[in-house]
Amino acid sequence: MIAWLTHLQHTRGRNVWFVGILDEKFDDFNRRIFQPQIDGSKTGLELPGIVDEVITMAELKADGGDPYRAFVCHTINPWGFPAKDRSGRLGPVEEPHLGRLMEKIRAPGTPAPRRLTFTPPAEGAADHPHTQS
Repeated sequence: MIAWLTHLQHTRGRNVWFVGILDEKFDDFNRRIFQPQIDGSKTGLELPGIVDEVITMAELKADGGDPYRAFVCHTINPWGFPAKDRSGRLGPVEEPHLGRLMEKIRAPGTPAPRRLTFTPPAEGAADHPHTQS
């Protein structure tokens, strides 16, 4: 399975979509985690490293409590869904429309000087992990 996925990884000029189901499990600390349902225990762990994008369609809740569907696209997300954006063009949450998602992924990239600028947190920020009182 890994060899087949790696072969598809090097296919140029084509987009390959894998659609699957997530298993909800709990880790050793009783935290909820999600894993793709796929044959072979190793395949599910290695799949995110092989593909360029991992997108989870999920039902999320707005501040008002109304549910909506969205694509979760960033690895670090508050829901713990599997996600990854190697293109660097997607926001943390995107509209659940595959055509628009592909357009955004294919769009010209942000110039390197804007992409690689880092602004450290303000001095004495309350939520800074290394701030001591």
